[in-house]
Amino acid sequence: MATITARKRIWGWYFFDWASQPYNTLMLTFIFGPYFAQTATAALVADGMALDVAKAQAQAYWGYGLTATGILIALLAPVLGAVADSSGKRMPWIWLFSALYVIGSAGLWWTAPQDFSILWALFFFGIGLIGMEFATIFTNSYLPELDQDPGERGRISGSGWAFGYVGGVVALMLMIALFQAGDSGKTMAGMAPLFGLDTATKADTRIVGPLTAIWYVLFMIPFFLYTRDIPKLNPVRYELGKGLSDLARTLRNLPRHPSLMAYLGSSMFYRDALNGMYTFGGIYALGVLNWSIIDIGIFGILAAISGAIFCWIGGRVDRRVGPMPVIIFCCVTLILTAILIISLTPTSVMGIDVGAGSALPDITFYLAGALIGAAGGALQASSRNMLTRQGNPDRMTESFGLYALSGKATSFLAPMLIAVMSDVTDSQRLGITPVVGLFIIGLILLAWVKPNGDFSK
Repeated sequence: MATITARKRIWGWYFFDWASQPYNTLMLTFIFGPYFAQTATAALVADGMALDVAKAQAQAYWGYGLTATGILIALLAPVLGAVADSSGKRMPWIWLFSALYVIGSAGLWWTAPQDFSILWALFFFGIGLIGMEFATIFTNSYLPELDQDPGERGRISGSGWAFGYVGGVVALMLMIALFQAGDSGKTMAGMAPLFGLDTATKADTRIVGPLTAIWYVLFMIPFFLYTRDIPKLNPVRYELGKGLSDLARTLRNLPRHPSLMAYLGSSMFYRDALNGMYTFGGIYALGVLNWSIIDIGIFGILAAISGAIFCWIGGRVDRRVGPMPVIIFCCVTLILTAILIISLTPTSVMGIDVGAGSALPDITFYLAGALIGAAGGALQASSRNMLTRQGNPDRMTESFGLYALSGKATSFLAPMLIAVMSDVTDSQRLGITPVVGLFIIGLILLAWVKPNGDFSK
């Protein structure tokens, strides 16, 4: 550690966000998610289901798959965090979950429409998502060690998240410029898909899995070069019993730390709502506004650029006023944005008929994407910093495990509510309505959160 400067440690830590962001940008939201919905819909229609019902059912399958993954993450996250804190070693866990990230994303190459399996696609996507989420828990726990001044952590967190968004933009631009073909058979750069990828088998879209895996392997190198575990006094071996015992003690003591408990509850709901917007945004545009995957990719670039800019700005605001005002402002913005999205149809905006062929619904959805990127990015960056103020400084990985638990304990809730609402109403548009209520609950619970937490001296 003595030979690695503080600047290198910070930049190495930033590179995790850069390396992992494409799973959110390319896989979850803008490329593979819509591809899954499109391909599953076609398979259901081929089995005799009506088109509108098939679209809603495909959205429901996606939601149920994310529900199952979220439950597994919720059960394991705090336990692994406790085990890592007891031993003082986080890096081996990051290596393990990085391997799952790469295996899961690369495995999605085998999801061609001709022999498409919904279960196979959801299985490999879930493996990669588990790897990404767990690796994030352990890397986030390094944040307090990057700067001893709590006031600087908001800036560092915001800059790291902004850097990650830039990585997502670059990866998405490469995807739609070099690989993803449009109706003409050409990419956005006016060329045939690189490596002669066959558009008939959707290889130009399925390449997103291997591309995401290679991107992660390449750009995690700086992280592994410059990030080290600080030796822990009196460490214990990786003992599950010890980790469970420590976790049980932390959970028993939670009522003694009402601010932490309220924050975990608040973030549980508003992060779940945000994930619902990210997860179903591309699928919504595909099914409701009839966008192509390239259209969704452009939408993603706009949202990611907006996210990068406002993460950086939000980090500076966080440093000046703290994370709480940033979180409140972003939640309100996202509530209004969700209402705007639900109001959109191909021929109307906010219930006002604009006529068939009008570009206003598409323009409005682009605006909504920019707002989601801006408010969502700043919200996540400041939420990460807020946890460093709320958690026990001596058990920070466990705190981030609890943070993951709070995020995943109901992470199935938004996908499940969207899935059920889509099933019940046979409408993708009405299926999105639960996110508004989840944001409002999260905002209300912030009233019991102390800006500097229970552990501040």
